[in-house]
Parts: sequence; C-alpha cells; structure tokens
Amino acid sequence: MEIGLALPTTVPDVSGPALLEWARRAERLGFSTLGVLDRVMYANHEPLMSLAAAAAVTERIRLATTVLLAACRDSTLLAKQLVTLDHLCGGRLTVGLAAGDREDDFTATGTSFADRGRRLDETVRELRAAWSGAGPGLKPHGRPPLLIGGHSATAMRRSARSGDGWISGGSSVTRYADQVARVRAEWQRQGRAESPRLVSLCYVSLGPDGAERAGRYVRDYYAFAGAKAANVAAGVVTDPARLRDLARGYAEAGCDELILLPCAADPEQADLIAVAVLNEGRG
Repeated sequence: MEIGLALPTTVPDVSGPALLEWARRAERLGFSTLGVLDRVMYANHEPLMSLAAAAAVTERIRLATTVLLAACRDSTLLAKQLVTLDHLCGGRLTVGLAAGDREDDFTATGTSFADRGRRLDETVRELRAAWSGAGPGLKPHGRPPLLIGGHSATAMRRSARSGDGWISGGSSVTRYADQVARVRAEWQRQGRAESPRLVSLCYVSLGPDGAERAGRYVRDYYAFAGAKAANVAAGVVTDPARLRDLARGYAEAGCDELILLPCAADPEQADLIAVAVLNEGRG
C-alpha cells in the first residue's frame, strides 16, 4: 500500500511558503501523493491553486484532489483548470470528486445543494469529454485517474459507472473493509471487470501536543456537523505505533493508498509522519 500526505491547506494560519515547503519535503521523504481538501466557506487555501503551486516545486510526487466539491463549480471552467493543472505537473494529476455535505459551500457559490448529485454526474461527463481531447480546448496529456468519494450507495454506484476507483473520507479499519466489499460488489454489478483503485483518508497529528492540536483544529473544521466533530477529533491518530498499526490494517482491508491529513501547519510534521510509516524497517 502506498502512503500519501495531504497539504495542510485547511489548517489555520498555514502560510503559502509553508505549503511549498510541505510539497518539497513530502516528495523528498518519499510520500506517494500530495492531496488537498476542498472548502469554500472556510479559511483555507484554494485546492487547485495550491496544487498548481506544488507542481512548480516538485517533479515526481503525484498530485490529487482528495476530494474536490465539483458540483459547487462551473463544469466547463473546472475542466479547463484540471487539464491546465495536469499540464503544469507533467501528467501527475489524480482527480477525486464528491458531492459534498456542507450546504453553506453551495449557497456561497450560487449552486443548488439539493441536486448536487445530478450536477456532479454532469460534471463527470464534461470532464470525460474534455479529457478525450476531441473538443477545441487544451489537449490533455492523457486522462487523469478519476476517483469518486462518498460512503453512500449512490456514491459507490457512481464510482463503478464513471470512475477508476473510490476514495473514503475516513473511518475505522473495520468499517473500511466493509465499505471495500460494497464497492467491489457494486463494480461487479455494473459489469466492471477491472478492480477499482481504493483510497482512504486519515487524520494524523504527531508530537508532544498532537492530541490537543488535533482537537482544536478538527472541532473547528467540523463545527457544522455538531456532535460528530468530537467523534472525528477522537479518531485522529496521535501515536506513531497506532499509525503503523492503522496503516497495516488498511493495507489488509484492501486499501491501495492511504493519504494522511495533517492537523498542523509546521512542515516538521511531515518528518514525524515519515519516520512513523515510511521509515519503518529501514536500517
């Protein structure tokens, strides 16, 4: 299983130079992918611009939207932006999309929250057309891998009909194994002979004050969800040994890539995570 690392674009007070250092350091340490979260009504850095900046300071590491709220965006402009980003990074882009569950993001962009699933399906079709190179627009390097996020039956069906894989927003290893079984069954029902690429996200916050720092950040980020925020905060991995055990569990559950979401802006966090899960067994 590969281990990726998200840029801390949603962590309060992270600076632009710190994000660039995260990107450089993640590549140097050997992480597989740089991911980004997407919000509109939050004090975060915009994900596509963040990945474009990361593309300029890296050469090998994959770049991924994990995930993009595509239904909040104009699909024609988004297709152009993603093709451009894929050019900027030399074909290293993976596109993760999901319907989203924060209504304020849709209200702010003047888009409908109620029919976001239909809008997402339309966006996927438009992206596929743009990536085919048949139209008059900028020609892509190739077709970026497309991951569909979400835990609902609809999301899993969408991944089987339109995607190259499925990405989980994070859960226990036991729940993830059950979800993987559901995804694979849905792919079989939809007549997909190939296996889906299976990805998951997981929050991590290492170091002496890791638990306290994670609690502050996650409770604020998920404040819209009420009591769920405390549950998410309690699930943040704050111990290196637990992180190693969790990674092994995800691998055994069938995960192809685990992307770790940091809860701190300091790039030194990338080193702590690498020591825990990338350097294990290296002598």
